[in-house]
Amino acid sequence: MTAPDKGLLDRVVRGIARPGGGAPTKVTSSILAQAATSYGARPIVDECTIPTGFDPAAAALFEATVEAAFLVANSDGVFDDDERAAFQSVVAEACNNLVQEEQLGALLADLCEQLAEDGIEKRAKMVARTITRRDHQLEVLRIAALMAHISGGVSAHEREVLEHLGRGFDLDVGAVDSALSEAAAVLEV
Repeated sequence: MTAPDKGLLDRVVRGIARPGGGAPTKVTSSILAQAATSYGARPIVDECTIPTGFDPAAAALFEATVEAAFLVANSDGVFDDDERAAFQSVVAEACNNLVQEEQLGALLADLCEQLAEDGIEKRAKMVARTITRRDHQLEVLRIAALMAHISGGVSAHEREVLEHLGRGFDLDVGAVDSALSEAAAVLEV
């Protein structure tokens, strides 16, 4: 993979950080950015008993949203160091760096293991089981569609993963096209 254009990466970050077109009017950040607040408060040491603001449901939403984007990034079977660095940078910046680098690195390591064990289709089903609210499903699909554009366009493999996610969410067939159209519109700005 050639290094993604910095301007494109910046537009993807801004698109992922902002809420989608269907979000309520007073919402100013995406569910990924909102859930990152709680995920970032997750104690790194399991024995930690001080109040942290950690919300397990928000953490699960964060992880599933990152996994959906991760599956798209891995759709071609390659996730080299450059792709991993770009992915991690985009997620961290879209979350206003609320998630520590070590936390995000550990999550990506877990996702790599799970993908190797289960494959994309099964992991897409697991994401779909975790994200049950329709508005969250549409937002996750939009974020994954934005991530698909990092390579300069959406490949057939990336679209296939988006379709797996859409089917898992039980969304109508046009949901993937809508997510891709919304992502493309955000990136044109």
